[in-house]
Amino acid sequence: MLGSVSPFVRGALRPLRRNTGFVVLAGAMLALGIASTTAVFSLIRGTLLTPPPYEEPERLVFVSTARAEDRDAAGVFNWPEDLWQEWLADTRSLASIAGYRWVFNFLVLDEGSEALEGMLVSEEYFSVIGVAPQIGRAFVVADSEGTDGSAIILSHDLWTGRFEGDPEILGRTIRLSRQPPATVVGVMPPGIRFLPSPSVGSEPYYDLHAKVDFWQPIPAVLRERPAWNVIARLNPDVSARAAEAEIGVLLQQQAAVVPELADLGARLDPLMSVLNAEGHRLLLPLFAAAALVLLIACGNATALLLINGLRRQHEYGLRAAIGASRVRLLGLVLSESLLLAGLSAGVGVCLAMALVYLFGLAGGTAIPRLEDVTIGWPVLAFGVGAAVLACTCAALVPAVRAARLDPVDALRLGGSKSSGSRGQCRLLSGVVVGQVALTLALLVGAGLLIRTIYNLGIVEAGYDTRNILTMSVTAVDDDWQSFHQRALERVATLPGVEGAAFAWGVPLTGNSWPARMEIDGYTTAESSDNLVPLPLRAVTSGYFDLLRQPVTLGRDFRVSDDRDAPPVAIVNELFVERYLGGGNAIGRMIWLRGRENGPPVEIIGVTGDGRTIDLARESEPEVYVPLWQAQAFSKHLVVRAAASPASLAAGVRAALHEISPTVAVENVNTLEAIRGQSLQTRSFAMQLLIGFAVIACMLTLGGVYSVLSLSVVTRRREIAIRSAVGADPGRVSGLVLSQGLRMVVGGAAAGLLVSVALANLLQAWLFDVATTDPTTVLGATALFVVVALLACWIPAQRAARIEAAEALKTE
Repeated sequence: MLGSVSPFVRGALRPLRRNTGFVVLAGAMLALGIASTTAVFSLIRGTLLTPPPYEEPERLVFVSTARAEDRDAAGVFNWPEDLWQEWLADTRSLASIAGYRWVFNFLVLDEGSEALEGMLVSEEYFSVIGVAPQIGRAFVVADSEGTDGSAIILSHDLWTGRFEGDPEILGRTIRLSRQPPATVVGVMPPGIRFLPSPSVGSEPYYDLHAKVDFWQPIPAVLRERPAWNVIARLNPDVSARAAEAEIGVLLQQQAAVVPELADLGARLDPLMSVLNAEGHRLLLPLFAAAALVLLIACGNATALLLINGLRRQHEYGLRAAIGASRVRLLGLVLSESLLLAGLSAGVGVCLAMALVYLFGLAGGTAIPRLEDVTIGWPVLAFGVGAAVLACTCAALVPAVRAARLDPVDALRLGGSKSSGSRGQCRLLSGVVVGQVALTLALLVGAGLLIRTIYNLGIVEAGYDTRNILTMSVTAVDDDWQSFHQRALERVATLPGVEGAAFAWGVPLTGNSWPARMEIDGYTTAESSDNLVPLPLRAVTSGYFDLLRQPVTLGRDFRVSDDRDAPPVAIVNELFVERYLGGGNAIGRMIWLRGRENGPPVEIIGVTGDGRTIDLARESEPEVYVPLWQAQAFSKHLVVRAAASPASLAAGVRAALHEISPTVAVENVNTLEAIRGQSLQTRSFAMQLLIGFAVIACMLTLGGVYSVLSLSVVTRRREIAIRSAVGADPGRVSGLVLSQGLRMVVGGAAAGLLVSVALANLLQAWLFDVATTDPTTVLGATALFVVVALLACWIPAQRAARIEAAEALKTE
């Protein structure tokens, strides 16, 4: 077998060694396309296609709430335990079911406490997901009977990191804030991440894609509360929709006993689809863009292999004349292509590894579970397969042509004439038109995202992010009121500090309390209980001045607005316009959770509007309350600096630890950096599309140049005759330029249609720019046409320099 293969390998290597320039050009172009597609495929595989480390994860479903009449209308109701236990007992669809909830706490340490993210789970949880502790045991019913959550299971990372992999960890007690010491009963395997907890999405530490630090049992006294997310395992061969219908029937029966369930339905979604929803929205459009680059690269490989094959027709004729069979000629051409494919794939995969590394540096938090992305065997197989398929398809035309070649005709042709017919040139021109169309689509997509980032950079946020330092601060031991008052006094005296305030709900952090309130004089048509859902934030006095978002009417909060004082609030101008008819807001009342559930809260001030949730979203009505009355456990310290805010971080941290050694100080950042992080997904997509567009431009310009060069050689006799009858060099070069212009303009026209499809995929990321924005579309088109014409210039000048007498002498 090896003996029969080696002649083909040697035969394939020999012409490739003689034609090094062709090998480098074709291999590099194909490698660029393979690298970009393989790198993005690695992201998709690592974040979307790699299942979580659970047993048969495809059978796991997340049970959320929806309005009974509209499956897509999400509710805010979580499930009490008796409901989900009835589902398990009375349905045939579910194999097992468990409740859980995201929580955060702090590991109390003398040198400064450490924030941990964990889960409260029912004892069935680990059997439902199909993962057992690596060390120790899972929870049992007895662990839930207490009220203090005294049992705890640690994550593998927490055990090996903070506790240095202590083999005697079982039975050891650790101290978490706000509860008695907990006893370690187990350690989980590595890599276990959170399941969705939508109702706590605005908490400061919540990250769906983070790894869990600890698990504790749901205390028995809390199980009756409707506060739990539900994960269920379906029986084999049962679909999520079938189980959803069965549970829907049960909910109707349960609503007769629990009236709150009357307008609720259960929505069952495959766990993988819920976990991957964010990555799906980001990566699939980018994969489409990378696929366009691969198509362009394959088009280039097709053109170059065809040109190379056409130029070697004389060689193929000689081989046939001395006895080479058609099968052998076909095998020789294909073996050369496959060898080129192998070289391109090897280089492409190496480049893909570098790109994945760069993605990790540039992606940050834009891509969920980015640390799981690697170049594995499936990705290697994808890269090699793409290269082999591209080169094989590209080699078919010259290979079939070589196999069918008449030796007499081939020998009659000289090297200068073995350049292909007009029909073959038209085929290559069609390939270039397709490349131009795909490249223009990428350029337009990149342009739209560049416009988006620019628009978001200049948008008026309603507050000043410059010279602001933020950090999350949590006092786990000291008297809450005393610590925070002393902290503000101490930090305000530090050199370089112009002011300080505490805040729960700093802009662009995603933090706020999802509140529902009744507003004096306002009646809502959407809610039977007349409650309006609004984000609630808590701040101390001076916060609005620090952010240059001053109170324009009424007064700011005072230190005296504490829990012993009447409840007060400050609202923004949009709140006044929408709910108070634009009238005087001072002295008007609101009731958190309704009149029957708490005292009235008096509006004492009005502040300006701000884009606090997302720069791409319009301002929304907001309500602020004094932090001294709300007393958030974990919140941000906001410091305005006279100069560089980052230089104050160490001093502020030291001052806080002087007041309380165990205080947790984390997430130190400037508000400018937070603003940048809020745009990270769009910025990452923009950077990738710009990179893809640049690669595509290089490939396409190379294709334009190659086809025009071949055209000049093919039309050498025609050009010589034109020169002989009086055509000047300018007219000859214009002939070639017009051919190039027809290809570029034709491709640009088709590219406008492709760009609309790609822009629609990007629509969710765009801000203040339409998918068909004429400035972007026309600008990208004009830019590419100008650059493409420069690529046409060299072949045109070469045509103009053809000597008529010498060219005709060779015919």
